[in-house]
Amino acid sequence: MKTIILNGSPRKNRSTAELLHSAADGARSVGAEVEYIDLYDMNFTGCRSCLACKRKGAEKCKCYWKDELSPLIDRIFASDALIIGTPIYFGNITARVFELMERLCFCALSYNDYSNLFTGRVNAGFILTMNAGRSVYDDRYAKSMEAQLSPFRALRGEFEILPCCDTLQVDDYSKYDMAGFSEEHKRAVREKLFPHDLRAAFELGAGLSAAKADR
Repeated sequence: MKTIILNGSPRKNRSTAELLHSAADGARSVGAEVEYIDLYDMNFTGCRSCLACKRKGAEKCKCYWKDELSPLIDRIFASDALIIGTPIYFGNITARVFELMERLCFCALSYNDYSNLFTGRVNAGFILTMNAGRSVYDDRYAKSMEAQLSPFRALRGEFEILPCCDTLQVDDYSKYDMAGFSEEHKRAVREKLFPHDLRAAFELGAGLSAAKADR
């Protein structure tokens, strides 16, 4: 089994990364080989609309643009599970994750009949981190996140979203102009809820990695 874990946050050591490392531990606990990548360390762009993937005779589900993302796309299509972590910025996934989604999903889209060209199965999980509380996520973001991430359903496997809310943004709020947040509240939530989020991330990694892919 091969599980690819992608950090779509520009911050390598904060909440998103911690949750993804827990997911990686979960994947390893069921025997999966794990590849962990910080997307912000990679040199790539979104789709260039070169249409090389749509040329007659071109290999399907392959991005031909020459950068660091194209080989990763090949590995994703060949994997058993993909887990992506992203903060929610202005109600959206991060730019890096969106660029990945453009490239990955476009090369799997037929321009003959708009069908899905990918015939394998890759289980997909998404860990979403945000400053907002869970009630705000449920009321305002849950449906839009499902819609934003829906192109990844082209991977044809299981599809799960894990929201992790009200995260601790910095270690010392007194150093920042962030009076709109209560450090006392943030630390209380971190102490009470974040261990549960870490466990949920572990179980996400284990569950998606253990689920048998029908190839």
